[in-house]
Amino acid sequence: MDVQPGGATGVADDDPFEEFNRAMGADGDASPYPGFVEARAAGAVHGSGVDISDGWDSAGAVFTAYTFDAVQKILTDGEAFSSGGYGDIMGVVMGRSILEMDEPEHHTYRSILQQAFTRGEMARWETELVGPLVNSMIDQFADDGHADLVRQLLFPFPVAVIAALLGLPAEDLPEFHRLAVELIGVTVDWDRALASSAKLRDYFSGIVAERRVHPADDMISVLANAEQDGQRLTDEEIFAFLRLLLPAGAETTYRSSSNLLYGLLTHRDQFGALHADRTLMPQAIEEGLRWEPPLLLIARSATRDTEVCGTAIPAGASVIVMLGSANRDETRWPDPARFDIFRERRPHAAFAYGPHLCLGMHLARMETQVALNALFDRLPGLRLDPAAGDQYISGSVFRAPPRLEVVWD
Repeated sequence: MDVQPGGATGVADDDPFEEFNRAMGADGDASPYPGFVEARAAGAVHGSGVDISDGWDSAGAVFTAYTFDAVQKILTDGEAFSSGGYGDIMGVVMGRSILEMDEPEHHTYRSILQQAFTRGEMARWETELVGPLVNSMIDQFADDGHADLVRQLLFPFPVAVIAALLGLPAEDLPEFHRLAVELIGVTVDWDRALASSAKLRDYFSGIVAERRVHPADDMISVLANAEQDGQRLTDEEIFAFLRLLLPAGAETTYRSSSNLLYGLLTHRDQFGALHADRTLMPQAIEEGLRWEPPLLLIARSATRDTEVCGTAIPAGASVIVMLGSANRDETRWPDPARFDIFRERRPHAAFAYGPHLCLGMHLARMETQVALNALFDRLPGLRLDPAAGDQYISGSVFRAPPRLEVVWD
């Protein structure tokens, strides 16, 4: 990934990734978590009459769920809470995807898409694709003794994995990544996102047509020929899923991997324990996701008058589901603000709940494990660079460290 110098974070001032980060509240090290503590103490669900009719609802009421129980209840009740509101914004640039579908339509399409994420394929990707790709990126800086792991590994490698899974030519990766970031930055620049969406459609159309006739060993071929109860995906449905796969499969994975590594690098005893005993990796990954999920919130809209944890929610109201707050609910986890890979494992909300549980969560976990194992094996004495100044996780919607400047022996 060709990253140009310039700006405070080492990238060009017009880099759409940095624009997106700033728009998502990534300017500075302010943490949303103290506010979540106060919100949970005041109640599981808060309501207001703020009008956001340009994006979500007809009633003008907005409710926010902060506790784990409230978040779980909303996300598992697909009849009372719809994902359809995503169609008003994200659907315009991505096309109609499972992001905005409710049951039973969502289940039908998800069943087809899951055929591209089998356990057998996952194991093959790990050894044949993800491992070699991660190591090839580490090769580029392993002899330097220092690196910014966000820019030089954790940011570019997940989208490179997605591109390889789709069977895209390696030379197309820089443009593919740029269009992906511009697409998910729809709230930053609407016109640019629409233009990027159209370019991606044009790019994918020829590939999908070719794979329908001549299947190859890639995910697009699986999607082009998958079938469930006699139903197959249309070209537009494939295009929509491929657009969705970019933020879902790359953006959040880079952030979750970066957050976990930051937690380990700032807790040296746990770093050492994991380095010495890799069987701890699954619980470390889950704790990283709980402690600092890559995405703090998602949204739903109420389809009928209902009630959540004692709060009445009217039909048509928008509901903001605070995943980050749910993951630090003190009634579920003791001392929830503490990063602790040894804590008792309990299901968290980082991958959501219910019908829309993240389709690519096993891929994300596998990629994180491969990346961390490679870093442990190849960079002895890995630690934060003491000369780099303060390093932190930032963001009020999407969370990740802007940089991870490290040194090793």
